[in-house]
Amino acid sequence: MFYYSRDRRGKHPQAHLARYTGILQADAYDGYNQLYLSGRHPGPIREAACWVHARRQFFAMADIEENARRKATGKKKIPLSPIAVEVVRRIDALFEIERSINGRSAEKRVQVRQTLSRPLVEDLRVYMRQQLAKLSRGHDLAKAFNYILKRWASFTLFLEDGRVCLSNNAAERGLRGIALGRKSWLFCGSDRGGRRAAPCIA
Repeated sequence: MFYYSRDRRGKHPQAHLARYTGILQADAYDGYNQLYLSGRHPGPIREAACWVHARRQFFAMADIEENARRKATGKKKIPLSPIAVEVVRRIDALFEIERSINGRSAEKRVQVRQTLSRPLVEDLRVYMRQQLAKLSRGHDLAKAFNYILKRWASFTLFLEDGRVCLSNNAAERGLRGIALGRKSWLFCGSDRGGRRAAPCIA
């Protein structure tokens, strides 16, 4: 289900989810922060972070295929980071495990994740901390590491709860039609049009 908001202020998701308790899988948008407070009424929402959003920051520094395309067209290569390449490889291994358990029960997914995914996630955390200690605070890699490490409980919730996906790609794919078409129809034309279009996206 999709709701329309005229801007990105936090009051909108807070209003849409005013009566909701449970799990919210999303990016690290500050507008959701009030939803995660322990004293929230009717209850707190547990944050499940999106590994695709985390991976994206490293992938920008590890896009080997893009460099191959640039080389073929005579364009200047993008400097690649071996550390970013390694992090992308490790995150991709988690997604490979997820593909093998798609469609299974939440209980079965947790079992597989505890056996196969947890050791990879714990090794990744150690690796990130080791690399972070060698970087300046303002380095792009340091920012990408901190994005994950500061939200570690949210990124690892999928290991404890089989209902949690590794990413919120399904919701983002649902919005793709709006993103691709908005240049043609110049958004929704009005707030009323946006409210009418939102339930029809899915």
